[in-house]
Amino acid sequence: MDLSNLKPAEGAVNRDGKRLGRGQGSGKGGTAARGHKGAKSRSGYSKKIGFEGGQMPLQRRVPKFGFKNINRKEYQGVNLDKLQLLVDNKVVKGEVTFDTLLENRLVRKNELVKILGNGELKAKLKVSAHKFSASAKAAIEAVGGEAISL
Repeated sequence: MDLSNLKPAEGAVNRDGKRLGRGQGSGKGGTAARGHKGAKSRSGYSKKIGFEGGQMPLQRRVPKFGFKNINRKEYQGVNLDKLQLLVDNKVVKGEVTFDTLLENRLVRKNELVKILGNGELKAKLKVSAHKFSASAKAAIEAVGGEAISL
């Protein structure tokens, strides 16, 4: 051991915080460093989220309108031209399932899929998805394919 590797004993350095409210002699007695009166001096005080010191909080100043449907289902749209591209690149032949779309990164694992009618489909495909737009279903069936709802 020499002067370069000296260090204090385990647990000797981190002092506990100020001991409040332990009598006048401690210097932190009486009000226990909380000051006089007011909400912050009382026990059980906790500031409300968004409290702005008595000023009207932002969430109450901003106008509210419209309606949020808590039961809304969000669908990930996949257009027919994307399906045709998979056929052209020889990724799929005959059948398109959710797993196929997942492997080709057109959808994510927990999403619902809706096939949309944008683009042109030339290949005869058996397409499985959660939902189809009317134009997409018509286009798939027009080329002799099949639209299966999951």
